[in-house]
Amino acid sequence: MALPQAKLDQLSARIAGLHFPSTGWQGKVRGEALERLTAMGLPGKRDEYWRYTDPTALTAPEAKAVEGRGEVAFDSIDAVKLVFVDGLFDAEASDDPSLAGVEIIRLAEAVTDIHWAGDLYGQLEAAGQKPVQRPLAAIGSAFATDGVLIRVTGAAERPVALVYRSETDASDVILHHVVRLDEGAEITLLESGDAAARLLTVMEVDVAKGARFHHVRSQGRTPDRLVATHIFARIAEGALFKSFTVAANGVLTRNEAVLDIVGDDSVAHVAGVAVGDGRDFLHDDTVFITHGAERCESRQVFKKVLKNGATGVFQGKILVKPGAQKTDGYQISQSLLLDGDSQFLAKPELEIYADDVKCSHGSTSGAIDDTALFYLRSRGVPEKAAQSLLVLAFLAEALAEIEDEAIAEDLRARLEGWLDRHDG
Repeated sequence: MALPQAKLDQLSARIAGLHFPSTGWQGKVRGEALERLTAMGLPGKRDEYWRYTDPTALTAPEAKAVEGRGEVAFDSIDAVKLVFVDGLFDAEASDDPSLAGVEIIRLAEAVTDIHWAGDLYGQLEAAGQKPVQRPLAAIGSAFATDGVLIRVTGAAERPVALVYRSETDASDVILHHVVRLDEGAEITLLESGDAAARLLTVMEVDVAKGARFHHVRSQGRTPDRLVATHIFARIAEGALFKSFTVAANGVLTRNEAVLDIVGDDSVAHVAGVAVGDGRDFLHDDTVFITHGAERCESRQVFKKVLKNGATGVFQGKILVKPGAQKTDGYQISQSLLLDGDSQFLAKPELEIYADDVKCSHGSTSGAIDDTALFYLRSRGVPEKAAQSLLVLAFLAEALAEIEDEAIAEDLRARLEGWLDRHDG
């Protein structure tokens, strides 16, 4: 069915002037993404998975200018840094990609028809459009200005850090990354930086048999930025996929993860921490994990700390297909409300078509425990320090999802700094 004219006009205004390479394999796969987008139209507040988050700022024709630059995380980690400035790769500011011991090429430079990414780019995103449409992800596949294509054939020698910087106050950036791990390969991928006034990213990750993918992301500390991210992953037999995000501030952040478990005995974990202060803060985690194989494990662990009218959103689903026996799926979303004005909106879902599974979900909201606070105060701990200790204890379960202790400690220190700046 054709889109109504009003929806077509809205879409035309959003994509007018965006970058669209039309040559080589990219022209083909980007054209297919544009067809998907044109069939769907942009998301609206009436869409089921946007009921808690108004997408208007993300679908507007232009980004509004913002001020301030946040810090880049993971400086203490010995990683190969690949820097993007206003959505374009900056070779001079970056390390030599070969130092990671994996194949890395810019999306903008991959133009030959025989490139391996031609069989993967946009494919996981397209598969992830059902049963829930994700039009912003289709924009990312059709109009990305740049990105990296990473192929891992063994164990990466060092983590790869994608560093996003912004030099233009009204920058509007679209990035698309593709990561392929061959059988038995392993890599740690880091992301950080403010990137743009409005940032839209898509990351497609194909994890082959026995491979291990670790992803850790730190999202900016400046208050007025708009962010919409999408991770699509296919996880084969005996493979491991882990993704963790810490977010502080930002006027609107929407992180989506769509994971398809297709091989037996595999593991998929998605976790995150968000801390927000003020009525303009809205942070949305939307996760969809499909179990299509036997004896697989999935975890969704999300914690949000909210104050002064901030809003947190969690939408998480576990779908267990027929025949996916011995599935172990766990989902927990919790918020710590530091005042009576903040709110946490949660929509946990289980849809199970197998009869030998262990699946559970839980969602809670609450305030700091007065008894625990009194105990710390009675032992001489100042009130603000006591509150910070209890907040960090609340976040500990999510932070435990990070396997690399040095990376976990880097993020823990940043959270402590945020609590200090925001009076615990």
